[in-house]
Formats: sequence, C-alpha cells, structure tokens
Amino acid sequence: MSKIIYKSVEEIELIRESSLLVSKTHGEIAKVIRPGITTLELNKLAETFIRDNGGVPAFLNYNGFPYSLCISLNDQVVHGFPGKHVLVEGDLVSVDCGVILNKYYGDSAFTFAIGEVDETTKKLMRVTRECLDLGVEKAVVGMRIGDIGYAVQEHAEKNGFGVVKELVGHGVGTRLHEKPEVPNYGKRGAGIKLEEGMVIAIEPMINAGRAGVKFWDDGWTVSTVDKKPSAHYEHTVAVKKGKPDVLSTFEYIDKVLEEKNKN
Repeated sequence: MSKIIYKSVEEIELIRESSLLVSKTHGEIAKVIRPGITTLELNKLAETFIRDNGGVPAFLNYNGFPYSLCISLNDQVVHGFPGKHVLVEGDLVSVDCGVILNKYYGDSAFTFAIGEVDETTKKLMRVTRECLDLGVEKAVVGMRIGDIGYAVQEHAEKNGFGVVKELVGHGVGTRLHEKPEVPNYGKRGAGIKLEEGMVIAIEPMINAGRAGVKFWDDGWTVSTVDKKPSAHYEHTVAVKKGKPDVLSTFEYIDKVLEEKNKN
C-alpha cells in the first residue's frame, strides 16, 4: 500500500503553479462555453492553451483516457468524453481539468450552466460549490479526513441531494492520484489525521436525485442511476495550520461569468 507523500514548501509552490494553469484554462473555457459549441471544441481549446503555457494535459492518455478534459453532461457525474455533442440552452456541463507543469500536477473541476437552467439545477450548482467550500475549510492541521467528508455530506443531504460514494478525492503531487483518498462522506473525527505538507484534491460530486451511479461500457463515463443531473466542483488544497491554502482558484471563471451576465 502506497504511503502519503508529504510536500515541502517548494513543492507546494510548484503544485500551485500547475493548479494556477488549470484555473486559467477553466477561465478560457468560461469565455467560449455557450449554446452551439461542441464539447470537442472545448477539449481542443484547453489542450492548446495548456501546451502554449508550457504544460502537458494531465488526463490525456492517463490510463488510456483519450482526451485532455473530462466533460460530463447533465446526468453524467464525471469522466465524460468530449465529442461532437453541441451544447444547448439548459445543459449542465461539468469540466474537469488537470495539468502537469515542472513534473507536478494540478487538478480542478467546475460545473457550468449553459444559458438558463431550471431552479433545481441552479440550487444543485450552488449547494455543490458550497459543499466544496465547507470541505476545504476542514483541510487544516489536526482535522481528519472524515471531517472533510462529513462537512460535504451533511450540507448536500440536508438540501435533499445525493452524495456519490463510489468516487473520491485524492492526494496530488508528482502523480495525479496519490494517497490519501478523500471521500465526500464520513464521520467527524474519523480517518487519517491531516498534517502539514499534505496536498489533496477535494471534489464533491453531488446528484440532484439519488446517490447511486452507473459505470458505462466505455470504461470511463459515470452517470446517475435516475438520470437526474449531477454537479462537480474541485480544488487542489495544501493542508496548513489554522487555514487551508487553496492552490487552485475559480476567480478566472467567476470574472468571465460576471462579465457575460452583464452583457
């Protein structure tokens, strides 16, 4: 069984650089995502932007995954394939992006609404993002993995949503998936103790309906059992004393979306 790899201050700065490139890539996607664009076009844009900025798309060929982004539509939870699907008003699109820069990984996900979406979908997006924030708050020295999972689960379920159990967050470093696993459910005070130098990806995957998921024959795509929508938000976070150090950011996305909403 592999061990947790603790990161030095210098290594955390390298992961921050990778995570920043992921965050900027999401900002580029936010600029163009709209009705009429295909998910394959988003994939191409992301790959070009990552390479132009000295990075390598982390997901491309990872265990055979054939694309640079995971793009999951509506009832797809994660690991969806980009394709010729044309986005339409009312679609919910979860975009997961990872990069390798200077041998270190960054990883972050965001869920976009295409045009106007229904009230349940709006609430799902808001609550899932709040779940991420609540989970991140617990990523401080002395807390435990179960505290993160409990914070996410409690908020999602009190809002009537289902928490995906089959897929979890993870450590990040010179590999995309390191120890420890970071579930989106758990008991307060249970699990591995969080210590300085741990870098983890916290990534709530929350369903509008039941928690259950099904795995597709393509070996990657995961969708909800009841065909209701799912949302996914993710940050790469360094565990610190007193306050977590969030290495990725949604500020580029938020800025673009604010501008779009003004126009």
